Amino acid sequence: MSDYHALEPGTFVDDQGAVHAIVASSVVAAVPEAKAAAERFGREVRFNFLDDSAVQWMLFQRREDTEKGSLLGCLFSIPLIVFGLGAWPFWDLVASQKSRQFQISFIAVDALIVCAALLAVVLIRRRSLLDPVVRNVRCRARLYRKLVGIARKGGADIPRMYPYYGMYVTSRKFFPDAPERPMPEREESP
Repeated sequence: MSDYHALEPGTFVDDQGAVHAIVASSVVAAVPEAKAAAERFGREVRFNFLDDSAVQWMLFQRREDTEKGSLLGCLFSIPLIVFGLGAWPFWDLVASQKSRQFQISFIAVDALIVCAALLAVVLIRRRSLLDPVVRNVRCRARLYRKLVGIARKGGADIPRMYPYYGMYVTSRKFFPDAPERPMPEREESP
């Protein structure tokens, strides 16, 4: 789902592509610890966690980022599986029966292919991994997940798996000078 305005108000898409309702900010704010955490986290990352439309836009951006990473992950997982995991059966069935020179060549070429695939993933993904705008979205998503956990522990009626996505590794640092991605304008039909 790449069109923000195609989403119904108050919904978001999880990592698997399923549409879910956003837990209303009033549910989070009803728990005093969660409300205090929302205000504290909001000051840290310059975001209003108690604004449903802002949360919906943040979750949409997070989904777009995850979708890009998932596509690359799928494309590069094939050579990693074939040359990473497939090396063991090939070694056991073929290479172990061959000469020492063949075995050394096999190990060197296989390691080179695996390292090249990993390097390609890092180089292709590097731009988005270092982009401060995207990293701010990841940081906010991490804090939102933490905030919802605080609200759930405080007694709020929030589904166990909400917000239905995993954590980011590159989400620790917030960049206050990074620009905000503006919400796209709704296109008018003629």
